[in-house]
Amino acid sequence: MQLFVKDLTVIDFSYLCEQRGIVGESWIVDVLLDGALNEMSMVLDFGIVKKQIKAIIDDAVDHKLLLPMQSSKLSVSNSTYHQAHEFVDFESDNGSYYIQSPEQAFAKIDTATIDIESVTSHITSIIKQSLPENVEGLHITLRPEDIKDELYHYTHGLKKHDGNCQRIAHGHRSTIEIYENDERSTELEQLWCERWRDIYIASEDDAISHENVELSEHAKSKLNEEFDTFAYDAPQGRFDIAVERQRIDVVDCDSTVELLADFIARQLKKLRPYTDIKVVAFEGVGKGAIASA
Repeated sequence: MQLFVKDLTVIDFSYLCEQRGIVGESWIVDVLLDGALNEMSMVLDFGIVKKQIKAIIDDAVDHKLLLPMQSSKLSVSNSTYHQAHEFVDFESDNGSYYIQSPEQAFAKIDTATIDIESVTSHITSIIKQSLPENVEGLHITLRPEDIKDELYHYTHGLKKHDGNCQRIAHGHRSTIEIYENDERSTELEQLWCERWRDIYIASEDDAISHENVELSEHAKSKLNEEFDTFAYDAPQGRFDIAVERQRIDVVDCDSTVELLADFIARQLKKLRPYTDIKVVAFEGVGKGAIASA
């Protein structure tokens, strides 16, 4: 007997890629269970699937930075500043990234490349440990949203957030709709998606000097005028990041989707001052904010 749940959840996260650098991503999760019927004539209660299994998946990878632990370009070490914090140093073909975060902000995947196959294997092995004996098979399907228009991948952190959004390196794969005088503008959508292709979005209020940033000794030896550094304290701990300027967009606001929609609208208004601009900005799958300028 098989039990399935489509669209169980969406995982929003970022991962390290040797070619692209740090990449924001959003995947939809489907679950299929094989097994014998239990005493309630069920393979597993839908309530358990929707709550318990979703919680396990969220805890494993959602709003985390996924680390390919077999990558030769990655170094992970204990922080010398704070307990239960780690340094992550990553030098990709698309720029270098140096991070300090609480260890709970990272998901360590035993692979050289973060992809659907490796993350599926990681999640499956964790969930199987919590399934009852009558459940004999577990099939997890991870899939990106089918976006036919423009899209971009971005990574950020929200220091004021009480939950996991405060983590300085989590992200999303998002589409966008931009209207100019109530007409959809593919030109402006393409323009913006190119600007935010595999981007790190930082808030100017979180900027910190190279001297005061808390990173590994290796990272500090690599910092030069090409890097911007950011840091903040949040409920989960201390967060620091250094990113090469070519891979970053510094905004004059927090990076909530509401304020990002407003930021985009204001920037496009500067390009087209005599037109009305409306931005429908998505944060991952099926949610977002609308702003006008």
